Amino acid sequence: MVQLVACLSSGKGTWGHVNRLIEDSEWENIYLITNEFGKENFHPKKNCEFIIADSNQGLKELRDSIQNQLNGKLKSEVALNLVSGIGKEHMAILSALLRLGVGIRLTALTKDGIEEI
Repeated sequence: MVQLVACLSSGKGTWGHVNRLIEDSEWENIYLITNEFGKENFHPKKNCEFIIADSNQGLKELRDSIQNQLNGKLKSEVALNLVSGIGKEHMAILSALLRLGVGIRLTALTKDGIEEI
């Protein structure tokens, strides 16, 4: 079974997208990269682990923080969703995952269901 890593940040309607992605498929583990506001206010029905990211940090510090929190938790490949968030967060997440050596399958909710992009 595949693990899901998803950015859960700002963007109108993006929390709904991430929520449907979580609910409409079976995932081995779900890691949501978010800030304290997201951790306190997003309430998924499935068990998720929140990876706290402070987008006020510099890009390398943000990358290192995400990498350190995910270190040892991921298998060889993850489904990655970046619909929510901003470019800086996306860059840090991608860099952290690549530095951890995992393969990435970009995954999104489409009109035909959950698909690899």
